[in-house]
Amino acid sequence: MPDFLLTIITVTKNCASTINRTLDSVSAVKRPGVEYVVVDGVSTDATLEAIRARGKLVNQLVSESDRGIYNAMNKGVGLAR
Repeated sequence: MPDFLLTIITVTKNCASTINRTLDSVSAVKRPGVEYVVVDGVSTDATLEAIRARGKLVNQLVSESDRGIYNAMNKGVGLAR
């Protein structure tokens, strides 16, 4: 285990048209010591399918209702190691 840990958090909802660009970007920097957390606000489009298709890239995925973007970010911070 590295001496540090960087957590990348993505908060999303119904972003099927753009989520693959984000996943590609994270994939370019993902290595030991970097964890990736995705908090989804119960997307109803293909967002979750795209995220799940990159299974090993995402360390933690939560898809549940929230009270807005800041609440979702706080959930992500709470999940970070």
